[in-house]
Amino acid sequence: MVTVESYYEYRHLVGFEETNLVGNVYYVNYLRWQGRCREMFLREQAPEVLAEVQDDLKLFTLKVDCEFLAEITAFDELSIRMRLEDLTQTQVGFAFDYVKVAGEQETLVARGRQRIACMRGPNGDTRPAKVPDALREALSRYRIAPVAAGASGGAGASGVPGGAAASGAAGASESKVLAGSAADRGGEAVLQGSRP
Repeated sequence: MVTVESYYEYRHLVGFEETNLVGNVYYVNYLRWQGRCREMFLREQAPEVLAEVQDDLKLFTLKVDCEFLAEITAFDELSIRMRLEDLTQTQVGFAFDYVKVAGEQETLVARGRQRIACMRGPNGDTRPAKVPDALREALSRYRIAPVAAGASGGAGASGVPGGAAASGAAGASESKVLAGSAADRGGEAVLQGSRP
């Protein structure tokens, strides 16, 4: 039996280079941090997949989005928490929470989603491929619990209301790391478990 954990966590300390002239974090950094979180996940939880990426596995970004709930600045400590939102034969959907950590206090500052597609074959002739078993197994511990029927979302599991949103689609842009987003399913995710 697989033990379900609430999330995979990547910790990050915001630097001056990630802020704009006003002093708050420039929006594109949130997407970079998602990518870094996925890279560290692969390195720590599914190193076999990295070997496949060096061979012919390609992970294409299909969609990425981020909803900003509060501003953060230089030297804020973040916990980027990744969970599996959706898994099909050839695609993976991720959900991310960006949590500002200050001592014992935690504040949800943003949410993000991504969808990636697994592809194989030479450039110019890539075709959809099954999500590798090692990746499926590694992700299975971080699956989001389904939302109960009739649940509505103005606020997420943390009770923080929504904010400004940004999204982008990369189309068929190729990435050798997990970079993509799950489509919005219209409800808020419910976390399983507690902080490890």
